[in-house]
Amino acid sequence: QVQLVESGGGSVQAGGSLRLSCAASTTFTYANSCMGWFRQGPGKEREGVAVIYTDGGTMYYADSAKGRFTISQDNAKKMIYLQMNSLKPEDTAMYYCAAKKTSRASACSGYYGSSTYNYWGQGTQVTVSS
Repeated sequence: QVQLVESGGGSVQAGGSLRLSCAASTTFTYANSCMGWFRQGPGKEREGVAVIYTDGGTMYYADSAKGRFTISQDNAKKMIYLQMNSLKPEDTAMYYCAAKKTSRASACSGYYGSSTYNYWGQGTQVTVSS
C-alpha cells in the first residue's frame, strides 16, 4: 500500500516562509512519477501548486506559485519538498501531496488536474494571517 505523508504546515504571518515535506512509502516506485503539491482553500476547489517529474526533475508551477514557491526532491529518500516564501493570506489552504505513475514528463503539467493522480496524502494545513 502506497502512502504519502506530509509535514511542515503551520501558521505564519504574511510575508513569512514555510517548507513542506512529503515522504513516499517504500512500496512506492519513485521513478517515472509525477509528484506534486495541491491545495484546497476554504470554499475553493482543489488546485495544483507545483509538480515535479521524478526522472529528470522537470517542474511545473501554477501561476500563483511562480517566483515564490520552489519544489524540489530527494530521490534517495523518496521525498519532495515545497519551499514557500512571501506567503500571502490567499495561500491559506490544506496542502496535499499527490503522485501518479507516468512515462511522460508532460503528464505532470497543470493541464492534467488532480483527478489524474492516484495517490494522496492526508494533507497539512497552512494558515497565513495578514
